[in-house]
Amino acid sequence: MKTVVLFSSARENGNTGKAANQIAKRLNAELIYLDQFAIGRYSYTHSHRDDDFRQLLTKLIAFDHIVIASPIYWYSMTATLKCFFERVTEFMDDETLRPILRTWRGKAFSILSTSSGSDAPDCFVDSIRLTMEYLGLHLQSVEHVNCGQ
Repeated sequence: MKTVVLFSSARENGNTGKAANQIAKRLNAELIYLDQFAIGRYSYTHSHRDDDFRQLLTKLIAFDHIVIASPIYWYSMTATLKCFFERVTEFMDDETLRPILRTWRGKAFSILSTSSGSDAPDCFVDSIRLTMEYLGLHLQSVEHVNCGQ
């Protein structure tokens, strides 16, 4: 299974980066640091056509399994990851991009979270799970790393 770990964090080599590196090694997966890309916020006029988003999403869709990794900030994912998910709407809005997005259906995703708590709150997991399931992917696993110990 061709796997990619997509992670976002304020610190590339912080707790989430370390956990993402470990899972990437364990799964023999490619590791992508989302925050290194220029991704504009969603716009109804699709005014960010020349940023890195379309190329990145097209690359991610080619994998069979995507691990979404983020620290838990105020019960939620990073703002960069949230922006990424909002931009997926662009592929849903555009008839020429929609067929590319549909090729993601039936593939697998997993969730990796980090925090100083013992587990990820349901609202964190649900926001990613429900989004990915809406896109037609199925949940493979959820893993949380307690960095407070």
